[in-house]
Amino acid sequence: MTVIRTALIALCSVSAFAAQGNLEHATIAGRRVSVYTPAAYTASKTATYDLIVFFDGDSYLEELDAAKVLDASPRPMVAVTVDNSADRLGELANHRKFADFMATELIPAIRARWRVTHDPARTTLAGYSAGGLGAAYVAFRHPEVFGNVLSQSGAFWRGNEGASTPGEWLTEQFRRSPRLPLRFYIEVGAGETHRVVNGVVFIEANRRLRDVLRAKGYPMQYVEVPGAKHEPGHWKSALPAGIAYCSGH
Repeated sequence: MTVIRTALIALCSVSAFAAQGNLEHATIAGRRVSVYTPAAYTASKTATYDLIVFFDGDSYLEELDAAKVLDASPRPMVAVTVDNSADRLGELANHRKFADFMATELIPAIRARWRVTHDPARTTLAGYSAGGLGAAYVAFRHPEVFGNVLSQSGAFWRGNEGASTPGEWLTEQFRRSPRLPLRFYIEVGAGETHRVVNGVVFIEANRRLRDVLRAKGYPMQYVEVPGAKHEPGHWKSALPAGIAYCSGH
């Protein structure tokens, strides 16, 4: 059992944000995060909010306008954005240590400070590129905490623990494992036809994961965005549909 102490959370600042809600910057177990609460947020014990966690947090706030998308959601959500800048691939490329940190340290600390759900079915992990891979991997490792995966141009070509080969390691894990209580929103640009370092065509790795998940019977929505490349403009435009799906709308 993980013991959460208030010292794990150090609130650095509380500030109004360009969107309607409020943004708090915090340090949790040495990790810089930001927590966005909706305008109607209340700390009442009777209130419990859906939770969405974004990897590459600054990018989702500043480039992809995630807070404004959340403001428009019919279901109020608390968002946690995680800073992965110090060792991005050392965390997001199928790394067990980071997945365990998310499930046993970060999320319990968030639950101790904010009125967020304990229900995996109302908890979403989101990310793009390596972050999309990371979202699927962390949920695979800890479905008891995370029940929804929002992957944008997920780098599913990667191997285990950051390796390039053997490629598409996570897809093979899903193929070999019993179906888990997870839902997926997977979107990728139709123009992401480039080959990566191990020779895999990017979009084809997403398609193969889609096929494995479908064969296993996972609830899923898969979208190939016409003409879209591997870039933030595409992810920004596709984000609202992903959030709507993962929040049940």
